[in-house]
This record gives sequence, C-alpha cells and structure tokens, in this order.
Amino acid sequence: MANAEMIKYKTQVGNDIYAYLARPDGEEKLPGVVLIHEIFGLSGHVKAVADRIAKEGYVVLAPHLYSFSPEISSVFSDQNLAATMRFMGKIPREKMRDQEFVQGELSKVPSPERETVQRVMGMMFGGLPMDKLTTAGVDGVEYLRSQDYVNGDRIGTIGFCFGGGISVNIACNTRTAACIIFYGNNPSPIELVEKIQCPVMGLYGAEDMHINANLDKLTAAMAKYRKDFEMRIYPGAAHAFFNNTNRQVYNSAAAKDSWKRVKGFFKRTLK
Repeated sequence: MANAEMIKYKTQVGNDIYAYLARPDGEEKLPGVVLIHEIFGLSGHVKAVADRIAKEGYVVLAPHLYSFSPEISSVFSDQNLAATMRFMGKIPREKMRDQEFVQGELSKVPSPERETVQRVMGMMFGGLPMDKLTTAGVDGVEYLRSQDYVNGDRIGTIGFCFGGGISVNIACNTRTAACIIFYGNNPSPIELVEKIQCPVMGLYGAEDMHINANLDKLTAAMAKYRKDFEMRIYPGAAHAFFNNTNRQVYNSAAAKDSWKRVKGFFKRTLK
C-alpha cells in the first residue's frame, strides 16, 4: 500500500502549492512522477490515480496547481465547481464547444448560480495563467528532485485534460525523464517541442475533435525535432475517457488499455 499525505512546496509564482504525495513503503530511492490534475483541480479521482501509480513503485506528487493563487482558488471553490459541473453535465457532449448553445442553456439557469457558472467557465476557457501554472508544475519536479527518497534523474510527468497540456509544457521547460499527455493541448508555440529532452507518449480519444484538430502539428513537430514520441488514438472514446467518475465520457476499454500503456511507458523510461 502507498503512504499518502498532503504537503506543500514553494513556488516562484506566489503562495506555496498544496499537493498530494503518495509513495510506497520503505526507504528505497525510487523514480518520481508529477501528476497534473484536470481543469477541475485536485479531485478525489486524481488522488486515486496517484495511489495507483505509487503502487507501481513510484513517488507521486499531485499538486493542486491553483493553490498558489487566492483569486483562482476562490473561483474554483468546491461549491462553485459543483454548480458548474451540474450545469456542464446537462450539456450534450457534442454541444460543449458550441458557445451559442451553451450560452442559451446558461440563460435558463437562475441567478446567482448563473453568475457563478459564468465566472468559473470564463476562467476555465481562456482565463488561466498557463505560464505561471507551468512554472508551478516545474517547481513540483524540483521539489521531488530534492527529496532523499527520489531518484532525481528519473522523474516523469503525466497529466489529464488541462493537466495533459501542463505535463508537456513542463517537459518543454525543465529536464524530465518521461512525459505522458492524456488528451491535452499542444505546447504553444509548437516550436517549444524542440526543448523536450525525454520520451513523450500521447493518448487521445477519437471523438475528442477539439484536441485532435491540432495533433497533426504535434506529430509534425515531434518528427521535425527527432523526438522519442508515441501516440494512441482510441476509436469511440471522448475527451476525459480515463475518468471513471464521469460516466458521461468514461470508456472502460480505452481506460484499461491506456493504463497498461502508462505502466509500460514509465517502466521503460523511469526504471
């Protein structure tokens, strides 16, 4: 069983970052993994994934990246997120990026809940300081590197959705040994791929048209800069297919296969 606790580490961009730390029993020096959450923050699901990775023999740090900023933390409070997720759960998957439809449905939500959902969604879709959040993730890598029980030369990253984009951004900004992207955005600008020093694996759902629209740019950049890159697209799977707490999008076959690939990839790159 993994040992788990909430810790905090210093960051260059604001207040300390709170994080969930999970690691196996014993004092053996182990490889590390920084796990970046979905857009909704450090949820119980993310902690459960951290525990699963730790049980495979890794020290896992899952930072709550928003915790450095009182402003972001207040917008992304549990109460505000619950209201937003209730609203988003009523939007058909294929309509999620249809702003006219979403705004029409939002107009039916009573005030003040409507204002709350508008504020959260406004920050989710374009209002987050991605540079600062990436730096907070890089600082998480350095925190693991400084721990006596972590092999500092064998630290990887993995992230889901928003966290998938941060995972590859971290790889563009510091030395890591592995990077896994679950349906995350490309680095911007795409030329940042040249700075990646580690193998990268991308896992995507075939029905995730918004993210997939730019995969050709990612594969072209990986080829141009001669990176170690592998990718899997799962037919019939939507965005967030790995999240078994979201029954609207969870795809058990894709989740099972991708987890097998995660274990194999980390074994190859970190062990």
